[in-house]
Amino acid sequence: MRIPFVTARQRDFSLEPLTVEDGDALFHLHREGFARPWTGSEFADLLEQDTVFGYAARAVGRGHEAPAGFVLARLVAGEAEILTIAVARSHRRLGLGWRLMDAVLRELHAQRAEALFLEVDETNAPAIALYRRLGFIQVGKRPDYYRTGGSGANGALVMRRDLR
Repeated sequence: MRIPFVTARQRDFSLEPLTVEDGDALFHLHREGFARPWTGSEFADLLEQDTVFGYAARAVGRGHEAPAGFVLARLVAGEAEILTIAVARSHRRLGLGWRLMDAVLRELHAQRAEALFLEVDETNAPAIALYRRLGFIQVGKRPDYYRTGGSGANGALVMRRDLR
């Protein structure tokens, strides 16, 4: 199912379900935002699981080029989690993150999920603001969860949104 939309800068994108074949493209995008990116085969392995789903934001009319952003989620026994989300630096602040999260929320509502959890780097103010606008609240914290480029680590905020 393709979901077309236009961003504030009038660039057309569509949301498409992720497939196992997207693994390598997801790796390249993931490494832009994470000190320890997941490999293409790790993404492919996750996407082979029945409980895992996700969406890619792709520029309309550009064939099957690499996505400008993606989100990966898992749903088990009524509870879901965002496994990871990434938007290319060149496409940030266009509303792609919100659209990707909205697509996951719609899928979870259709599946009658009860709650959605995620972890976010405590220093990622734009992402935290997005999640709060989407109705997430902080329910915990994990110290030293995200490795940084050096030898340090940042904590993660654990956030939840009730879906019922």
